[in-house]
Amino acid sequence: MTRAEQLAFCNQCCNRKMDLQQGMICNLTDQKATFNNTCTDFIQDEDKRLSASHRVQTDITIDDLSPKLLEKFQQEQNLPVAVIFGFVAGILGAVLWAMITVATGWQIGYMAIAIGFMVGHAVRIGGKGIAPTFGFIGAGIAVLSCFIGNFFSVIAQIADYSSLGYFETLYMFDYGQFFPVMAETFGIIDLLFYGFAAFEGWKFAFRQVSQEDLQ
Repeated sequence: MTRAEQLAFCNQCCNRKMDLQQGMICNLTDQKATFNNTCTDFIQDEDKRLSASHRVQTDITIDDLSPKLLEKFQQEQNLPVAVIFGFVAGILGAVLWAMITVATGWQIGYMAIAIGFMVGHAVRIGGKGIAPTFGFIGAGIAVLSCFIGNFFSVIAQIADYSSLGYFETLYMFDYGQFFPVMAETFGIIDLLFYGFAAFEGWKFAFRQVSQEDLQ
């Protein structure tokens, strides 16, 4: 076991104590942990018990894991499900963006950040990914969803101007003019928000290493 994996157990044990020179050590041996997989002297500290899946050991990263645990996490990755979850969240976010635009009359760019957050978490939940591919998927779907959200908003504005129904406008729209219309409504500030969406989609797409995972 790596030191980080041992500390995940020691941090929950009543026999732990801190030493200024060595860090966390065992109160019984006055030494750093040397056990592998399990410790026969482990006593659960109820005050330190983690609520399932809610607490995350933020200072433990993928690089801290042993090859055995890393291989296990890699086997649990699911790219197709990550893509499906990401697209579902992205479409929901795009529809929500259009609805808010219709309701307020304003195209709120901050929705791009919310979409990135939604997509990233969906990719994380569905894919349990640790590979960079999942980050690229989260970022790519987030940006695409923002673009779709912009288009849905344009359709809503055209429908309102033409006194037509939304779905009627969506059906009658001349898709040969898709790119010219999107270019006309696109501004520099949109690039900034798209960048935020991509960052959020990337950041939240990766699996978090929890105490429950290590144990």
